[in-house]
Amino acid sequence: MSTPPFDRINDTLWEIPRRGGMRVSGRIYARKGMLPDISRDKAHEQVANMAHLPGIVGHALAMPDIHWGYGFPIGGVAAFDADEGVISPGGVGYDINCGVRLLAGDLPVDEIRDRADALAGALFDAVPSGVGSKGPLRLSDEELDAVMVDGARWAVGRGHGETGELALIEEGGRMAGADPSRVSARSRQRGRSQLGTLGSGNHFLEIGWVEEIFDEAAAAAMGLRRGATTLMIHTGSRGFGHQVCDEA
Repeated sequence: MSTPPFDRINDTLWEIPRRGGMRVSGRIYARKGMLPDISRDKAHEQVANMAHLPGIVGHALAMPDIHWGYGFPIGGVAAFDADEGVISPGGVGYDINCGVRLLAGDLPVDEIRDRADALAGALFDAVPSGVGSKGPLRLSDEELDAVMVDGARWAVGRGHGETGELALIEEGGRMAGADPSRVSARSRQRGRSQLGTLGSGNHFLEIGWVEEIFDEAAAAAMGLRRGATTLMIHTGSRGFGHQVCDEA
């Protein structure tokens, strides 16, 4: 399959020019060799579709991992004017809380390179993953209500995190106004046993390292340094959030 024409901004940034009803241009962050794979499932067309949305500002953006999604490509990013813009479920994330976090490590990659296989095996043993996987937590209806209301604060209270981490999460790890009474029995049934699991599909837990730094100031702010290990976590709300979205 040939790669659609993109305008080159630099070696890692490509532009989809405005055409038709596009309000802004689209921009994809990727190396040139990645463009055929990005184009294969037509995710770039969803980037152009994003650019048609009312109130979009700047550019319709796409990260290097983009692939076909719900309206937005997975990995699509856009900002909208607060008065004239829209909220897109496909942009926010269809299955609630699905997202990616990168944890900066302090071990040099050379110290773990020879132990990578054993480390991967330990992660598989410790983190439930895959279709139908179940976590170690067994929650009553009251406890599940508390999870829905308190979010990450519930996890910290149960010893699954540290209080200081809450300041690094949007809304402090919970959003005011949550109403568990609106959540169906089917959603509860799907989610009760999956808390603490990684998920299936494109969810992953990946050990990597910082090979190259493009913005020294940004990297320093996030605690990233060349040669250091990282842990990338891509997980979601599993059946619980997907069911809530379906019903909503």
